[in-house]
Amino acid sequence: MRLANCWGQLQNECQNYIMVTLRIFDNSIEAHLAKSRLEVEGISSYIFDEHIVTLNPLYNNLVGGIKLKVSEFDLEKAQRILTEIDIKEISDDQGKTIYCPQCGSSKIQAGYKSIKNIKGILAFIVSLFFVVYPLYYKRVKKCQNCGFEF
Repeated sequence: MRLANCWGQLQNECQNYIMVTLRIFDNSIEAHLAKSRLEVEGISSYIFDEHIVTLNPLYNNLVGGIKLKVSEFDLEKAQRILTEIDIKEISDDQGKTIYCPQCGSSKIQAGYKSIKNIKGILAFIVSLFFVVYPLYYKRVKKCQNCGFEF
């Protein structure tokens, strides 16, 4: 009976040390912002594969991006904190909420990297030809409901 109780305690302690991927990022700045937000809330988190992706961005898909990991024990709390950040409405310089011009939704992603215009498409073709990282992209706002970029 006593051995079973110790085994149960050991399993609970080990569960705190199992790391699971909370979110995957394509740049280290966003990963560190999320990490610092979690640390403010008292959740220990770790960033994996940051340096290889920062040194050579073409390896991003190879290694699966920059991973933010937390303990399995803190996973639900960490997901709730990052979800609160994601659902905040984006506002302009005057403090007015920005809405999608196509569907009217307030679920807007700011800083989306788009290559949908002619410069982006040409840069993509040149980067494929010379096997280099795409040099041009435009940061736009993207509606999370309909996918419209503006």
